Amino acid sequence: MEILQLTEENIEDEHICCAISDKKCLDGYQTKKNWLKKEFKNGYKFQKLDVRGKVFIEYVPIEKSWLPLEGSNFMVINCFWVSGQFKGQGNGKKLLKQCLDDAKNMDGIVAISSDKKRPFMSDPKFLKYQGFEIIDEAPPFFKLWGLKVNPEATYPKIKESAKLGTCPDNDGITAYYSNTCPFTDFYTNHLLREYAANKEVPLTINHIKNRSDAHKMPIPWIINSVFYKGELVTLEMKVERHLDKLIG
Repeated sequence: MEILQLTEENIEDEHICCAISDKKCLDGYQTKKNWLKKEFKNGYKFQKLDVRGKVFIEYVPIEKSWLPLEGSNFMVINCFWVSGQFKGQGNGKKLLKQCLDDAKNMDGIVAISSDKKRPFMSDPKFLKYQGFEIIDEAPPFFKLWGLKVNPEATYPKIKESAKLGTCPDNDGITAYYSNTCPFTDFYTNHLLREYAANKEVPLTINHIKNRSDAHKMPIPWIINSVFYKGELVTLEMKVERHLDKLIG
C-alpha cells in the first residue's frame, strides 16, 4: 500500500479518512477540506495510505502550527490515526517515517498527547515505543512528546498561557472547537446546543478560526474541548455521558 499525499489539486477527488460515510458530518467534512486547502500553503501535510479507511497522519512546521507551542525548526504532528483492519501491520510506523523524511532538515518532531490513550489523540504508548519522550506537560493530563533528529537542538515547549487547565468562563458549559476535524461542527453546533437547551444550562461556544485564536487556548488542544464551570470535562465529541455526571 502506497502513501498518498493530499494536495490542493487532488483533495476534492480523495477522501480525508475521517467521517467518510457519516452523512451527519457532510458539512464539516467539506469544511475540513477547505481548511486543509488553506493550510497546505503553510507547509501542512496530510499523508494517508491509498486505501479507504482511517489510516493517516497530519503535520506542519511548528512556525505554522495552530497548537499553542513555543519553539522553532520542529515538525508538529496534528492528527495521527490508524484504526480497524489497518492496525498492527506497521502502517503507523510507515506514516511516521514519512513525517521523519519530511523533517530531515529540521531538528525533530513533537506531538501533543496525554498520560494514556485518549480519543482523537496520538497513542502515547506508540510514541514512546518509537523513541519519543515527554518534554513538557500541562494540566490536567496533557503531555508534549518529542523526538530529536538533531541531538543538540532545544525542544519546543507548551505556551504558559496554555497550561491553565481551566477556561475563564465559569458559567455553565463552555466549548471550544476548530475546523481541523470534520466531526466538530455537527457535534458542537447541533448536539451540544440541544443538550444544553434540554438541561437549561448556559452554553458558550468558541469557534477557533485562525492561528492567533488557537494560540490563546487555555489548554494545548484545538480540535474540540468542553468545560463545565471552568473545569475541563472532555475532549470527545459525544459529551452527554461526561456532562451528565456533573449536571445530573
